[in-house]
Amino acid sequence: MRSRIFLKLFFAALIIILVCSVTMDVLIRRTWEGTLRSEIETSLRQKTLMFASRAESASPATLEQIAREASRAGGARVTVIDSTGKVLADSEAQPETMENHATRPEFVAALGGQVGSSTRLSHTTGVELLYVAAPIPGGAVRMAYPLSAIRAANRNIDRDLLGSSLVAALTALLLAFIATQSIGRRLLRITDFAERVATGDLSARIQESSTDEIAHVAAALDKTARKLEDGFTAVENGRQTLETLLNSMQEPVIAVAQDGRVLWANQRMERLLPSGIRLGAPLVQSVRDPEILSSVQSAIDTRDVTVERAAKIFSGRIFDVTAAPMPGGGVVAVLHDQTEVERVERTRRDFIANVSHELRTPLTSIQGYAETLLESNHLPEHAREFVDIIRKNAMRMARLTEDLLVLARVESGEQNFHFQLIPPRELLEDAVQTFQDLADSWNIELSMINTATTAVWVDRDAIHQVFSNLIDNALKYGNTGRKILIGACETQEGVEFYVRDFGDGIPSEHLPRLFERFYRVDKARSRESGGTGLGLAIAKHVVRAHGGAIKAESELNHGSTFYFTLPRQDVPVRV
Repeated sequence: MRSRIFLKLFFAALIIILVCSVTMDVLIRRTWEGTLRSEIETSLRQKTLMFASRAESASPATLEQIAREASRAGGARVTVIDSTGKVLADSEAQPETMENHATRPEFVAALGGQVGSSTRLSHTTGVELLYVAAPIPGGAVRMAYPLSAIRAANRNIDRDLLGSSLVAALTALLLAFIATQSIGRRLLRITDFAERVATGDLSARIQESSTDEIAHVAAALDKTARKLEDGFTAVENGRQTLETLLNSMQEPVIAVAQDGRVLWANQRMERLLPSGIRLGAPLVQSVRDPEILSSVQSAIDTRDVTVERAAKIFSGRIFDVTAAPMPGGGVVAVLHDQTEVERVERTRRDFIANVSHELRTPLTSIQGYAETLLESNHLPEHAREFVDIIRKNAMRMARLTEDLLVLARVESGEQNFHFQLIPPRELLEDAVQTFQDLADSWNIELSMINTATTAVWVDRDAIHQVFSNLIDNALKYGNTGRKILIGACETQEGVEFYVRDFGDGIPSEHLPRLFERFYRVDKARSRESGGTGLGLAIAKHVVRAHGGAIKAESELNHGSTFYFTLPRQDVPVRV
């Protein structure tokens, strides 16, 4: 890590030094060259003008001598030409061998009466020269200065700049090494701190006395570790509290991951299974009950709460299994022990069935003797009224015991149903045919509407009993509407049957309890009509035994409607 930081810092410094050196070389060289050139040109111009004033008074025979003296004094080449461009004298060459200079830029300007200058390679010496020419009577004089001195000075500058850059590079190397050692030590402390936190040591802390960016990072990491420690402590306390709570529950609880592995189970669940719970293993290795496995898998697949009853591998015990999806995936299943409830319920059903069965014989005897007494001609009139009351109540108790027997058989599953595919129209027609005469005697219109086109898988007699109970209630309590409508239609759940009256209706507070046994909306009226209070309860259990559901809707002064839905089979039938 330190070597990487060192290289990055060193190369960054080298780039900065290189950029600065190139920038200085370009900018300073250009400025320095311009200044030096300007000074050389100014000095050469002054020397040329001085030589021109001297050449004006010299004779042609002395021009060459004067030119050499001026050249030695000024360190420049001196040339004299006439107005035609012919060289009259030159400090470094023979005039006869030199070409005409009338076209030289500096001479063109001088012959025009101005001081001219130009820079170019000399045709004679092959060296770059700065030329300055000044006019004189009958021609012009020129001095040429070599610019090689500027290049020599540039080389000196390049050498000095290179030396400075090397010194700067060595300094950068030293500073990068020192900075790397300091930064490396601090980053190593931060790395050690992070590794301790990663291994779970949330008590690790890091201290930084500096105020730079690394210190800010260290402070932020230290603050994060403190918050993590506080949060982890809170989570751990919550986990322990939850675990204590779940272990104290009487209901077995088990949590399963999305892939079916067991995540956790409370002590009650572990005691329930002889082989215990294998955490981290598939649920099927610990629990073999198909209802539990089905409930958990269904909750995983559908992400909905599912309820199943498990009663196969728990030594005669019965559990309701409620499996609910967890927010982060997986499922938690709770087993509610229903063994005692089922035992009490079974005892109640058996008691009711036994009592009802035992009461049938004496009630039949009472009813028979009462009818025999009523047929006797020797019974006094006042006694006849009492005997008739005995007969009516014996008949009502007989109906009550019969309904209790039917309800007990349906609830316990002892009722044998003979299922077959039946078109909805046939069920409706059977009900209308059975109650048509009774409805006519009450002056009530009994109508049928059917739009269902698929058959239902039902027991004909059981569903006829459901219709009988619902239509009988409609005749007794909805007769003020003078009309009863029965029908069937298709729904997403199956085929929905309904019985609707147009009577006084049922108050809304009674609707949730209508299907409870012995519940009556109008108790006095129910007793007068001879009802047992078990008809709707029997209808509810018969429909549930068929896999359907039943409900009631009502509005005061607008009648009541009872609906029950039965599963359909995809077999089209005649409407």
